[in-house]
Amino acid sequence: PFTLVVVSGKGGTGKTCVGRLLADRLGWSFCDLDSEVEQAIGMSIADYFAQAGETAFRDREQEAVELICRRTGQVIATGGGVVLRQRNLDRLKQAGVVVCLAASEQTIVERTAADTGRPLLNRPDRLQVIRNLLAQREPQYRQADLRLDTEGRTVAATAAELWEILRREGWLDGNDPGQSGQQKL
Repeated sequence: PFTLVVVSGKGGTGKTCVGRLLADRLGWSFCDLDSEVEQAIGMSIADYFAQAGETAFRDREQEAVELICRRTGQVIATGGGVVLRQRNLDRLKQAGVVVCLAASEQTIVERTAADTGRPLLNRPDRLQVIRNLLAQREPQYRQADLRLDTEGRTVAATAAELWEILRREGWLDGNDPGQSGQQKL
């Protein structure tokens, strides 16, 4: 089997929850990229950001992308900023189907309100930060093989729809997304 990569438009779109359900349904392993990075650095991402800065974090994130993309039969949930380095996005696309999960700015604010582990969002102007991040990253998110809106949907419904799309397009058989007729968004 190939690898399925789930890339969020931003934290709070459901990539981890949807990714876990999809992995269970497929009988594949689930990999949370942020957890892999935390294990490698031996501390939380927020603490590492504070100590070493964003560039150092992105370097560790890139190393983790390289390592996890060597495996197959897995669903990967990435951090929303993984696309900031084109090399990461290219490597993820080589490994499998890249799915961008999306939600409105306000929904992302609501879903991430209690989460203090997101260094870029730990500011009083969270909504404006989210707007800026989405605008900055949108060109990279548009490179995904598939975009799925999670707005107003349950995790189970989103995972079921994603599974159905992947099955219908033949991607679960390892077909190249570029040959399925699915347009990139």
